[in-house]
Amino acid sequence: MFTVDHLPHRPGCYLFKNTKGIILYVGKAKDLQKRVLSYQHQKEGDWKTPTLIDQINHVDFIVTDTEIEALVLENTLIKKHQPKYNVRLKDAKGYSYIQITDEPYPRILISHQKQGKGVFFGPFVSGAERAYIIQFLQKTFHLRTCKRMPKKPCLRFHINLCDAPCINNITKKEYLRNIKTCKQILRGHIDSVLLNLKEEMKELSDQQRFEAALIKKNQIFALDHLKERQNMQREKKYNEDIINFTVDKESIYVMIFNIYKGTLANKQEFMFYASKDAFEEFIIQYYTENPIPKEIIIPHPVSQSVQIYLSSISNRKIKCHVPIKGEKKQLLDLVEKNIEIAFFANTKKLSALQQKLRLHESPMVIECFDISHLSGTSMVGSMVQFRNGKSDKNNYRRFRIRTVHGIDDVSAIGEVIRRRYQRLLKEKQLFPNLIIIDGGKGQLNRAIHELDELGIVIPIISIAKKFEEIYLPGKSMPLQLQKKDKTLHFIQEIRDEAHRFAISYNKLLRKKEMIK
Repeated sequence: MFTVDHLPHRPGCYLFKNTKGIILYVGKAKDLQKRVLSYQHQKEGDWKTPTLIDQINHVDFIVTDTEIEALVLENTLIKKHQPKYNVRLKDAKGYSYIQITDEPYPRILISHQKQGKGVFFGPFVSGAERAYIIQFLQKTFHLRTCKRMPKKPCLRFHINLCDAPCINNITKKEYLRNIKTCKQILRGHIDSVLLNLKEEMKELSDQQRFEAALIKKNQIFALDHLKERQNMQREKKYNEDIINFTVDKESIYVMIFNIYKGTLANKQEFMFYASKDAFEEFIIQYYTENPIPKEIIIPHPVSQSVQIYLSSISNRKIKCHVPIKGEKKQLLDLVEKNIEIAFFANTKKLSALQQKLRLHESPMVIECFDISHLSGTSMVGSMVQFRNGKSDKNNYRRFRIRTVHGIDDVSAIGEVIRRRYQRLLKEKQLFPNLIIIDGGKGQLNRAIHELDELGIVIPIISIAKKFEEIYLPGKSMPLQLQKKDKTLHFIQEIRDEAHRFAISYNKLLRKKEMIK
């Protein structure tokens, strides 16, 4: 079962991935951790949900500032990755335009292409956001929606949603003035519109035209809500990369948001040793192997030589921009938030684990062992490694049990521990900071015995599945953590990964035996 402790209580998008790292499903959430956790407690649902949950190995995420941003980002990621379990639309409605018609009393419509008379705005990546903006403008400024002007007012007039130009309830000049305001809003000039509306409201109030002033007040209130527009969708004719980094002790943590023509499409994470020119060296190495966008947004200036080099290898002028304020600065800050959650959430997990187990040093490298067999046949062992709080699949190991026959998990654990650390001794490799055994007190004692025989001292614990009790060396009673304890969840995450890896190897061997 996948874990959710690394997910923050913030809005954003979550990406369910399988063991190969393939994205199975993309979803949005107002609270990422609560939303993903709901999948584990779902009792009933459509046919595909249980199938999806069985295939999830890891949950990745991208944090946004608002739920609206998450909505737009979800749409973009689905179109880019085409996940198996998402609804995949094959038409292009998501990229339609908003059209203000060329009529005596113009209307606001959806247009799939920039064709016909009128003014066009967009394209809009999110169909939901596009529909919201059209409805917002129609309701706020009481615009007509009828295809042909009727001879008498319709229901929308009677429920105060239309000013009914069909019966001359509003002058043409005033109606076109509202249309002009709508055009300003669609161009993104909301602040100037708000300023004008506030001045008009004050003027009407001074004239004691309170009903007209109330209309302006309602428009101002509605526009204040509309200002919560997502940062990820900005119509651009070129690509951008948003790069930010954080230095912590001896390491530098870098994250890149790849923005394709105004739409966030991908994020990448990097970590390496910090040095004086580490960031500039990273920029050069990264763009030697990756496409260079027209604009690179960074938190600190880079030398002129770096910009000249990037321009030379891309055969066009490349701009490295350091924003001080505005939407680009907001994007830069958003990347910084994602760095903090992606990298330092794991640091907190390791600190909590060190404290609960009373370890002398932080368990930066953890190795966990499990045994799998089918009634004593095809017995195998697995070892998974977690480095800096994340699974390090390059250092996973699997063992075919050689000296144990029948059902004897204790002896099998002894063999795997002996083989693993005998080899590390021989090759003079570094030992982990913590060993976790999937099993009870018997498996733990056998593992300790094997380490003693090799003359190795490594902190070691075991976790028994039945009551999720943690056994420590030299302690007669197990350490019992609360079910909601994040340290217990972290240990379970590591144990479950070792269990999954062992089962997959056991199935592989049984398949080979069947073929024979």
